[in-house]
Amino acid sequence: MTLISVPPAELESLLLNHPLVADSGVIGIYSEAQATELPRAYIVPKAPIGDMSDADKKKMIDEVSQWVASKVSNHKRLRGGIVLVDIIPKSPSGKILRKILRERAKSEEVKEIHDRESKL
Repeated sequence: MTLISVPPAELESLLLNHPLVADSGVIGIYSEAQATELPRAYIVPKAPIGDMSDADKKKMIDEVSQWVASKVSNHKRLRGGIVLVDIIPKSPSGKILRKILRERAKSEEVKEIHDRESKL
């Protein structure tokens, strides 16, 4: 198993420089197909998510993904995806609770597998 070391704080600070991003948290998700961890970003948009259409959400995800890709090397690109969220879980001291983001990622993967199987 190959794990590429990508400091989440580096990508988080980069994401905070994007004009559409209010907050961010980055975790690594394991890809069996690539046998490595891929960076996944959870971002809080400056505009409320509830006010955004699905097309607006997709457009924002694509724009942020391309913007990050233009600023980092290949292994640091957000190949694990970008997920829009209302809030990044943090401790009272302000530290990002990545454990909660990892648990969320696992539940998203289970949902994706279930959705694929139900379409068969």
